[in-house]
Amino acid sequence: MRKKVTKAIFPVAGMGTRFLPATKSVPKEIMTLVDRPLIQYAIDEARAAGIKEFIFVTSRGKGALEDYFDHAPQLEQELRKKGKTKLLKTLQSTNMDSGAIAYIRQHKALGLGHAVWCARRLIGNEPFAVMLPDDVIAAEKPCLQQMVEAYNETGGSMVAAMEVEPSKASSYGILDTCEERGDLVKVKGMVEKPNAEDAPSNLAVIGRYILTPTVLQNLNKLKSGSGGEIQLTDAIAQEIAQDRDVYGYRFRGQRFDCGSKSGFLQATVAFGLAREELRDDLSAYLQSISQIDRAAQ
Repeated sequence: MRKKVTKAIFPVAGMGTRFLPATKSVPKEIMTLVDRPLIQYAIDEARAAGIKEFIFVTSRGKGALEDYFDHAPQLEQELRKKGKTKLLKTLQSTNMDSGAIAYIRQHKALGLGHAVWCARRLIGNEPFAVMLPDDVIAAEKPCLQQMVEAYNETGGSMVAAMEVEPSKASSYGILDTCEERGDLVKVKGMVEKPNAEDAPSNLAVIGRYILTPTVLQNLNKLKSGSGGEIQLTDAIAQEIAQDRDVYGYRFRGQRFDCGSKSGFLQATVAFGLAREELRDDLSAYLQSISQIDRAAQ
């Protein structure tokens, strides 16, 4: 019987230099998209997919991230006293039960593969998810839930995939595919950040993975790859070399790269317009800006 995916790794050790000076004192993962930190979107998506154990790979200076998931009795008491039950419920939804969350330190910035490897002892011999909070995905059914449902049918390892312009291939891991199965594609190879002319397809890996424990064994043996880092895509490619199944999953939804300023702003607008209480005012403001731009031209 196939084991369920109940553990997820969240690599959050990065310094967030693209958002300086804000990230001088605030971890990038708790920067707010509308009124929720980036990490909360990832946690909510993981919970919807049936994840029960949350493993954060952190680094120095991430104390505020750990505090965010702690209970806040004084604040809860104050909201209760003032009868703000809706806000109280929202606040309590961010709490994590004791034992459900663990923190592992990545002492050296050696890449995503190394960050995942740091959590190996907490994963053991079970399949697991990896979620990159920078990738926020707006979807009717959460992306990881879509993937878990597909994984329950196929097993193997699975990466979320989306089509990108050839000129942007050098920013992603790119899939070399051999078989189409609806939303699934069978993968025969992966190339990390290829030049446009060397990319085997336009299907790029984005920050959602379901991996078998043998990927961790592959990471044990890896030396540094592209960019002098230990690449997770290299360890997944080893699965293919060892005749184990790897799939790309074309998820249904819109991905925002909140690791970039422009992507973060785009996500803010999109998620703001999706909120009923904000939609009218925000839409009117955007229309007024558009009209000013057209008049200026």
